[in-house]
Amino acid sequence: MKKILKAVVYGASGYTGAELLRLLHTHPQVEVVALSGESQAGKDIAEVYPHLRGLGLPRLKKIEEISLDGVDVVFCCLPHGTTQDAVAAVPKSVKTIDLSADFRLKDITTYEQWYGKPHSQPELQAQAVYGLTELNKDAIRKARLVANPGCYPTSALLPLIPLLRAGLISKDNIIIDAKSGVTGAGRKVAQNFLYTEVNESIMAYGIATHRHTPEIEQELGGGLLVTFTPHLVPMSRGILSTLYVDLKGAANVEDLRHTLLDTYQNEPFMHILPEGELPSTAQVRGSNYCAIAVCRERRTGKAILVSAIDNLTKGSSGQAIHNMNLMFGLEETMGLQHLAVFP
Repeated sequence: MKKILKAVVYGASGYTGAELLRLLHTHPQVEVVALSGESQAGKDIAEVYPHLRGLGLPRLKKIEEISLDGVDVVFCCLPHGTTQDAVAAVPKSVKTIDLSADFRLKDITTYEQWYGKPHSQPELQAQAVYGLTELNKDAIRKARLVANPGCYPTSALLPLIPLLRAGLISKDNIIIDAKSGVTGAGRKVAQNFLYTEVNESIMAYGIATHRHTPEIEQELGGGLLVTFTPHLVPMSRGILSTLYVDLKGAANVEDLRHTLLDTYQNEPFMHILPEGELPSTAQVRGSNYCAIAVCRERRTGKAILVSAIDNLTKGSSGQAIHNMNLMFGLEETMGLQHLAVFP
C-alpha cells in the first residue's frame, strides 16, 4: 500500500495556508492532521475560509497544542520573523518546508540587515536548502528543511539563472520590474490594501528596499546586484515580471529561448512560449505553472524576458507541495495537476 503522509500546517489561517489546504485536498498521499492559527484557534477552518467547508479538516489550534508524534511533514506558513523558533522545535524526524523568509538567506548578517532583527537559529539556517524546485532538485530530495522561495524571486530566477549559467546575458544592469496582486501582502488589515485604496490604481513600493532583493541576488550569485522594483496592482493574485537584460558577446534572443527550452524541456510546470506570444497572469491563475517569453529590444541590443506565475501557487504553496513530493520520492506533479482558472 502507498504510504499516506501525515501533514501539519502552521499558519493555516493565512492566504498561503489556505492555498495549501486547497491543493492538498486533491493530493492522494497526504492527510492533513493538524492546523494552527494563533488568532483563530478553536475555530473550524470553514469559519475563516468558507470555500474549505466540508473537507473534514481539523479545527485550528495554537502551535503548542499540536502534537507532532507520527507526523511526516510540517508546512510552516507563519509570518516572517516568527518561524525560526517554531521550526527549531520540530523533531529531526519530521521534514519541514518553511514558506516564510526566515531561512532563505544563507548569510545571517544579510538577514539581520534586511529584516531588522537577529536570527535566532543560525545552526538550523546552515542546514536549510533553498527550494527553487526546478533548479535545485538534488539538494531538495535530500533535505530535512527546505526554505521555500519568495514569490517575486521565483518569477525572476526561473528565467534568469539558466541564462546567466550559460553566459548569454551580462551580470550587469539587470532590471526586474514586477507587478503583484494584493494577496502578496498577506491577509492583514491595512489602509494600503483597502478596496478603495487599491482599486483602479497601481503603485510601486519598496523601491531599493524590498526584502526579496538580497534573495534574488544570492541565488544569481557572484556578488551580482540587480535593480528590483515591485508594484501593487488591483487584482487578487498573480505576478508578472518584466526583466531587462544585456546580451553578452554574440548571443541573440533565439539563443536565450533555446537555452530556456533545453533547461526546462522535462519540467512539467514550465512553459517557454514561442516567438510572438506573451504570458499573462490569467494564463496561470490558480496553477503551479510558470510561463516565460523572450523578446528582442531591436534598438538597444537588450533582451526582455516576461515571466508570469500565480503568487500563491507557483510562488508559494504549489511550489511547497512540489518540494514535498521530491523530499518524499513521490511523483512530482502529484496534487498539482490543476489547470489555470480562466476566465
